[in-house]
Amino acid sequence: MNTSQTQAGPSRLLQPDVLARLSNLELVARAVVEGFLIGLHRSPQFGFSQEFVEYRPYVEGDDPRFVDWNVYARSEKAYIKRFLGETNSHLMLLLDSSASMSYGSSDISKFHYGQFLAASLAFMSSQQHDAVGCIVFDDDVVEYKAPSTRSGKLLGVLHAIDQAEASRGTDLGKPFQYFSELSNRRGMVVVISDFYCDAQDMIDSVRPLAFKGQDIILFQLLDPGELNPGFKDAVLIEDLETGETMEVSKKFIRVQYPKKIQQHIDSISEAATSVGADHVLVNTSEPLDQALHNYLLFRQRRR
Repeated sequence: MNTSQTQAGPSRLLQPDVLARLSNLELVARAVVEGFLIGLHRSPQFGFSQEFVEYRPYVEGDDPRFVDWNVYARSEKAYIKRFLGETNSHLMLLLDSSASMSYGSSDISKFHYGQFLAASLAFMSSQQHDAVGCIVFDDDVVEYKAPSTRSGKLLGVLHAIDQAEASRGTDLGKPFQYFSELSNRRGMVVVISDFYCDAQDMIDSVRPLAFKGQDIILFQLLDPGELNPGFKDAVLIEDLETGETMEVSKKFIRVQYPKKIQQHIDSISEAATSVGADHVLVNTSEPLDQALHNYLLFRQRRR
C-alpha cells in the first residue's frame, strides 16, 4: 500500500468540498471527527492522540457498551475506550450567521464551513462527555441551546446549526451578553465568525466573559478570495450586509488590500490576546483538521 496515499486519506475526508456531498450535518460531524482521529493515530505525534482517548483492558463489571468491538474483532481481546475528557466541561459554540458569512469564492461559503466546524466540535466534545450548547447569531440571537449532556441534546444542537441561514447584519455584543446573563458556570466558549467588526467593540463584548473565567477561542474564518482576491482589473464590490457598493482599483487590490486585510486580522488577534483569548485564522479552502488540532491544544492548555 502506498504510504503517502494512506496518510492523505483522512485529510482528504476533511476537505470542505467532500464534506458538502454528505447528506446531513450529523454525518459530516461524524466523518470529520473519525477522519481526524485516524490522522492523529497515524501522526508521529501519537502521544497527542492519547491525550484525547485511551484504551484499557476490560475487567469484570465494566459496561460492555464501552468495549471497542473493532479492536476485539482484530485481536480477540476486549478493551474499554476511555475518554480523558470526562470532566463534565461546558462547551458553548457561538456561530455567526450574518450575511457576510454567506460569501464563498467556491461552492463552500464561510457559513457552510462554519457549520461543518461547529458541528464537528459539538460531536467531538459530546464524545468526551462535555455539556455542549450553541448560540446562532447575526444582529440578534437567532437560536439558543443550553449546554447539556442529556441524551439527544447533541441532535438538538446539530439541528440548530443545520437549520441556520446566513442573513442580516452582525452584532457580536448580543450573543455574548445573552450567554453571560444565562451562565455562571466556567467552561469553554468557541466563537466562529469572520469578525468583520471593530476589534475594540468585539473585545468589549468578550471581556465580561473572560472576567468570569470562561476560556475563549476565536476561529476567524476567511475565504481564499478574501485573503488573496487575485483580481486583475478594477471591480465593483458589494457589502453583503448593507448592500453598499464601492469601485476598487486594480492598484488598490494589488498594493493596499493585502496590507489592510492583514492589519484587520492582526487587530482581532491582538484584541483576543489582551483578554487571554485564543485566536485562530482559518482559510476555508483548507481541511478542518488544523482547526480541530488547535481546539484540542486549546483544551489541553486550559485544563
